[in-house]
Amino acid sequence: MAAMKGSRINIYLLAGVATSSSIFTECQSKLEKLFRTRDVEPDIHVIFPYGDASRSLVRQVLEVRSDLSNRLTAGRIGGVKALSHIRDTLRGERMLLIGHSGGGAAAYQAAKLMYDNEEVADFRIVQVGSPKTPIAARLQEKVSYFHSVDREGKPNDPISRIGTWGGWSRSKFAVPQWNRRKYAPGYVEGIATIGGHADYFRHTHPYTDQESICNLDKTLGRMSEWLKGWV
Repeated sequence: MAAMKGSRINIYLLAGVATSSSIFTECQSKLEKLFRTRDVEPDIHVIFPYGDASRSLVRQVLEVRSDLSNRLTAGRIGGVKALSHIRDTLRGERMLLIGHSGGGAAAYQAAKLMYDNEEVADFRIVQVGSPKTPIAARLQEKVSYFHSVDREGKPNDPISRIGTWGGWSRSKFAVPQWNRRKYAPGYVEGIATIGGHADYFRHTHPYTDQESICNLDKTLGRMSEWLKGWV
């Protein structure tokens, strides 16, 4: 459903581990311009569900692991921390969560908790360079996943290789078969960015290609295309 003119949207940018406080500064500015051109007023918040670069890296990585499982007994540490911030700031019904690296896992877990508690229904999740987090079937169409690829289109972000979307499915002969995309997001796309895992949101030289398009514009551009029809 397309957004009505003059509507508002809550946008949450979720960082991964060992992240600097300025990672989303330019991204925030461009998101504001993008949504206002669509007559939508964005209310943008930045969340560090695992803390920033000053915190123990080992502890942050262990907390991300708690958000990668679909088991009910998992801790959901980053997801729960993100959820607390979202509940304190959410105004209105529409919500967009954009998570980089482990932040993508936390974004999904927070949104799933809210959805299951009937606290929010109209939302979308964008995972960028994130570990593979199993997505429940009822939420798959609300989730997109973008990862870096090289010139040949091959994945080149090592973090996007962590985790699994796989699960067992029964074939037409009732024989269990491994389906590596059973719990995948509804939309998955590779982006030809320059640099590495930490560079999806870079916007200055040398993170621009021969056509002077920076990584940030590529990332937001593909995200924007996926969101068409919703906002």
